[in-house]
Amino acid sequence: MSRSSRIILFALIGFVALLVVVATGLFLLVRASVDKARLEATASEALAMQVVIGGRVRLDLFPSLLVTLEDVHVRNGAVEVASAKAVELGIDPFSLLRSNVLIETFALKGPWIAIERYLNGRYNFESPQATEAPLPALYWPKVSFSDGTLVYADKQSGEGFEAEHCGLDVSGLRLAGGQRANLVRDLSFTAGLACGQIRTEGLTAVDLKLSAEAKDGVFDLKPIAIRVFGSQGPGSIRADFSGSEPIYHLRWSLPQFPIEEFFKAVSPKTLASGRMDFSVNLSMQGRTLKMMRQTAQGQISLRGKDLALAGTDLDAAFSRFESSQNFNLVDLGAFFFAGPLALVVTKGYNFASNFQGTQGSSEIRTLVSDWTVERGVAQAQDVAMATRENRIALHGGLDFVDDRFDDVTMALIDTNGCAKVRQKIRGSFQHPVVENPSVLTSAAGPALRLLKKGSDLLRGRKCQVFYAGSVPAPK
Repeated sequence: MSRSSRIILFALIGFVALLVVVATGLFLLVRASVDKARLEATASEALAMQVVIGGRVRLDLFPSLLVTLEDVHVRNGAVEVASAKAVELGIDPFSLLRSNVLIETFALKGPWIAIERYLNGRYNFESPQATEAPLPALYWPKVSFSDGTLVYADKQSGEGFEAEHCGLDVSGLRLAGGQRANLVRDLSFTAGLACGQIRTEGLTAVDLKLSAEAKDGVFDLKPIAIRVFGSQGPGSIRADFSGSEPIYHLRWSLPQFPIEEFFKAVSPKTLASGRMDFSVNLSMQGRTLKMMRQTAQGQISLRGKDLALAGTDLDAAFSRFESSQNFNLVDLGAFFFAGPLALVVTKGYNFASNFQGTQGSSEIRTLVSDWTVERGVAQAQDVAMATRENRIALHGGLDFVDDRFDDVTMALIDTNGCAKVRQKIRGSFQHPVVENPSVLTSAAGPALRLLKKGSDLLRGRKCQVFYAGSVPAPK
């Protein structure tokens, strides 16, 4: 063996020996640093909650330094807030030499997170110790979780949701540290989120995908893509926490969604068919859901053409009105709320039974439902629909702050836009009152009696135009 060959061989042997020594030292150092009891105590102190590692703590040195914690649970008192099948921590090995462990990657496998807001406004993860203790500064280049479940319940509003099969990838997660009250202002990151399914009361959405960016207290979620009622809807959300009160701006549209898919949420029967366009553009502010409702403003629109309504021949029913004086015009008004508004306005009674008739079907040639929202009240701007022979229009407002009808009037109108028949609705969404003095306590009850015709027509005077919107009179 030549001299140069021996030098190279000895150098390689020395390098390998050095690697063995360093790896052994790192293993012993990491093992001492990641003792289960020590990890539980450190994590519990940082979160101001109890962290329990139910499984093993596993170390892997190659291809990178990785600590895996199995069966992790986070509890606040007797309440379990989160759990994970495994937590993986990627550690900078050189930080161990400085006695300051630096986590480079943080991954949750199969996490379950349950957030609950109590009647007093506090959350299940809050504690007096957490509000007093300052937050440490941190920088995590990469955070992720896979196959996660998120459950949210608000005891104040009675609302909530459950998201399943969710995956999240976050990069550049930074926290300046300091007071916990400034958490959202001092947090910055970019992220991508995808969830297989999201369920709320009466509504299921699938295939949620969004990109998010947070900086200087402003969170931008765009684009948001989500499939609801069998149609893909794009949108965006902007949340600004930089001021004294949070400000939110929501834009979302659901083009050409099949209305029969919506009605599946309230009845297994096919009640209507056709395609409609829904859009919403709302801004609001406040720290509570009530404040957000009170400050909501913007526009909501629902439009469709060539729709079919099963079980009722509206034109035949209108033509028989003169002799029968009997028809459910108010029930028909629920059709104007078809789409997301219907689930709110009609939640107090059996919406599906409005359309359980068996007498033919109706063609809805045009439906327009445009609303302007101001301080949580949706005011009808252009709300009407046309069948082959008739037009029906709606005036009034929907008060989403107090869940009430605000002087809502339904009317059957003539070619000049004058009311031939009209009927008012007021009171709560759950127990609406029809004027003089019919009460709608359940949509499963008998058809409501029409109460009066326009008084101007009865006196032979020229009527005041009730409707002058975009839905033309049938020809």
